[in-house]
Amino acid sequence: MIQPPPGVLFVCLGNICRSPTAEYIARVEFEKSGLRLPVASRGLGDWHVGQGADPRAVAVAKDAGYDLSPHRARQFDDDDFHLFATVLAVDRATLFELRRRAPRDVPPPRRFLVAAGLATPLASDAGDVPDPYTGTREDFVQVLALIRRAAAGLAACLAGPPAGPGNGHAAR
Repeated sequence: MIQPPPGVLFVCLGNICRSPTAEYIARVEFEKSGLRLPVASRGLGDWHVGQGADPRAVAVAKDAGYDLSPHRARQFDDDDFHLFATVLAVDRATLFELRRRAPRDVPPPRRFLVAAGLATPLASDAGDVPDPYTGTREDFVQVLALIRRAAAGLAACLAGPPAGPGNGHAAR
């Protein structure tokens, strides 16, 4: 199996709500955890390519201390499987499509909330980040809160256990 370079790629449908929110929050959470990994996001569809994040996502993120304004939507390309060691889908439908397209020689894509330890692989809707696109501002607030918890959980999982007594590593 080929091990792509370190990095995390978040994938949703259009790359204007969920995946860019996850990308920008994960950058902050990874930095807090001392992780120095490339982080990016993509959308399966091409209808928003080049556009900024949804204005509601930008506003909610700004209120929470995150700046999504630099984001520009990009479409997922199958070459992305070889550019990121971890490809995370925000929901089951996206995961299904990514798994259908994934080469056999790379690590399989996973669902974001499962990789973050917030859901089991068999979780149905509870394992998905809901799509706020057709919802209200409050839906965007709730999605951001969920993504924030998941990004912190993912950072902890990727960072591994802390060095110290009891885990085979001596504290320094």
